[in-house]
Amino acid sequence: MPKPEPGPLHLRRIDDSRNMRRFYMLSVQPTLFGGASLIRNWGRIGTNGQAMIQTFDDSAKADEAFGRLESSKRRRGYLAP
Repeated sequence: MPKPEPGPLHLRRIDDSRNMRRFYMLSVQPTLFGGASLIRNWGRIGTNGQAMIQTFDDSAKADEAFGRLESSKRRRGYLAP
């Protein structure tokens, strides 16, 4: 049985003393050709921000990249709302 893909992850980093209000979103979506795409969206809260899509040959590699990015952002102070 295949492992379920991680759901969308929404993280925020708010620091009023530095006027910092950021968001970071991650999700894994299947592609039409059997692979998986890691979709990242980030920016200042209240804006559309920027987006990046990375494609992988299989979902295991996409899930691994998802986990690496999640732990990196949490180390930098991003928290779930």
